[in-house]
Amino acid sequence: MKRIRDLKLGFNDASSYRLRENKKMFENFFVRTDDITKLIDPNVSFLVGDKGTGKTAYAVYLSNAEYKNTSSFIKFISETEYQKFVELKKSKHLVLSDYSSIWKVILYLLLAEKIRSQNTENFLLKTFSKLNCLYEAIDEFYASAFAPEILNAISFVEDSKIAADLFSKHLKAGGEERKTVEFSEQRMQINLFYIQKKFEEAFRSIKLKKNMILFIDGIDVRPSFLSQMDYLECIKGLASAIWSMNNDFFPSLKDPIGRMKVVLLARPDIFNSFGLQNQNAKLIDNSVLLNWHTTYPEHRGSKIFEIADKILKSQQEREVRDRLKIGDSWDYYFPYKIIKATGEDPSFISFLRYAIYRPRDIITMMKIMQQHIPKLGQSPVCFEKKNFDNAQVKRAYSAYFLGEIKDYMSFYYELNEYDLFVFFFTFLDGSCSFTYDVYLEVFEKFKKTYEDELDNISEVFHTEEKFLQFLYELNVINYIQTTYDGKLFFNWCFKDRNQSNLNPKVKLGQRYEVHYALGKALNLGSRFEKGVY
Repeated sequence: MKRIRDLKLGFNDASSYRLRENKKMFENFFVRTDDITKLIDPNVSFLVGDKGTGKTAYAVYLSNAEYKNTSSFIKFISETEYQKFVELKKSKHLVLSDYSSIWKVILYLLLAEKIRSQNTENFLLKTFSKLNCLYEAIDEFYASAFAPEILNAISFVEDSKIAADLFSKHLKAGGEERKTVEFSEQRMQINLFYIQKKFEEAFRSIKLKKNMILFIDGIDVRPSFLSQMDYLECIKGLASAIWSMNNDFFPSLKDPIGRMKVVLLARPDIFNSFGLQNQNAKLIDNSVLLNWHTTYPEHRGSKIFEIADKILKSQQEREVRDRLKIGDSWDYYFPYKIIKATGEDPSFISFLRYAIYRPRDIITMMKIMQQHIPKLGQSPVCFEKKNFDNAQVKRAYSAYFLGEIKDYMSFYYELNEYDLFVFFFTFLDGSCSFTYDVYLEVFEKFKKTYEDELDNISEVFHTEEKFLQFLYELNVINYIQTTYDGKLFFNWCFKDRNQSNLNPKVKLGQRYEVHYALGKALNLGSRFEKGVY
């Protein structure tokens, strides 16, 4: 087995696995679950999961190689694209319905270019001339230099009059359109509708031999320059466009051998903001909700344990690898036990206690422990409990965990609101656990101290119940219930969430605990005497 220093534990951001040199590593790491098969089902339009649960990893895996006669590709929305939408809104006076039309044209353009880039053996021709006419128009618009990215596709929308004119011109030259159509700069919605319809007519003229999925990623973090209202309008339009395409247009194509669809990656809270009709039914019937839950006694049969074990196993030479069963690699590198009053726990349980059951959490802790192995001397062959308990390791992991919360909050809140959230914990005087009555006292002190700032910030900071629910949804705290026979039940939002209950509610009047992983970053766990000034 390789020494600790020689292990390659991968990347926190799965988008790195799109690079050619990393694809093989990812293929070795990846654990297929039932969700992969569900994801290629024609009825699925959304891949939903908390940050770090593997949404991008699933999309990248399917994009790296064909799976069950399905060819996939992934596109990321960046800050630059959002800026373009803001500029469009100002210059074209867009309303919410316009965003859906814009996104349809962008997505159709990306799908059309993917069809063109594939070998002609991947589809059967019926009447291919319509799509060829559109390709000629696209080539003229971009001077034969179109790079199929969202940013470049937006220019097709910005100059919708020119794009529509070119479509009409080439369709007429190819005998696919008889009359001359005139377009206007002032009638963007009509231009876009014409372009959309011509794409749809062209797609009806081909028959794919393989399924095609376009994944859209990158909506989980709102750029700081973009107001929440502008951002929500943009992504609501995107979700609406994807739903319409997948459920109104693509199913209408006759006798398809292969189907096209678009899948949007979203956090559960952001999915809730889409405002789709019958949203709960869409979550159940038309979404894959990533869930890595397990229990301590059953953890060795879980997929999240299998991922960690497979990352370690894949590092080994083939003759060693072939002898290893599930769990052998983990037991070799993390052989220590956690001593408790009730007995001993395997080492993986300590990882679960410091995680919210996301693959990213487990991988990050492994990487941090590896980074803090002493550089001098020969690298050890396995980790010890002291490596897990190392203060620098705990501090680095705690900073990572708090950073994840900061990224999560950036969708809704400004930086000063994140700072207020952190300041709240200074009023706990180092305590990680508190009763509801103590919480009410602490919240009142917090409000009085920052009452001037509270006038201009989000309502979640204004009442004790809203703020407690906010902490629970962030998985910063749990609430503890005790049965009549003295058993304790620890309730976490990430554990209680499911497709029927996307937003579990915190229970009032209980005891609460701050997540273990946040102790170092929030200076909790030790109480200090107050200084005298």
